[in-house]
Amino acid sequence: MWKSIALALSLSAGGLLPAVAQDFRSPSPAGAKVYFIEPKDGAEIAGPVTVKMGLVGMGIAPAGVEKKDTGHHHIFVDAKLTDPMAAMAVDDTHRHFGAGQTETTLTLPAGKHTLQLVLGDHNHIPHNPAIVSDVITITVK
Repeated sequence: MWKSIALALSLSAGGLLPAVAQDFRSPSPAGAKVYFIEPKDGAEIAGPVTVKMGLVGMGIAPAGVEKKDTGHHHIFVDAKLTDPMAAMAVDDTHRHFGAGQTETTLTLPAGKHTLQLVLGDHNHIPHNPAIVSDVITITVK
């Protein structure tokens, strides 16, 4: 029996057994919430679109700054959070505000768009549990 335990320990230490998945996400406090101050859900806007972002129960810190109960905003434009364990993409549908901005102006084409806020940690990874806003729909004229 001891030989079996010793063999299992040596195999796992040597990387021959599958590793247990680790969750490297930053924890979020209970009650933390991110939301849109502006625009409101259903708004019809002549672009560009002014966006004001709100946060309750946590603070804002720039990307790269690891500080408990903080993060920075990301706006998903016509996109959804698909993997809460991975760093968020950087493209036209995933807007990053890593300097700690809480307000921005978006230039969007005319038509209906969905917006969602996702708070990211110092590595642009959603917290655990993820702090996400309701999805809002706006129409750009």
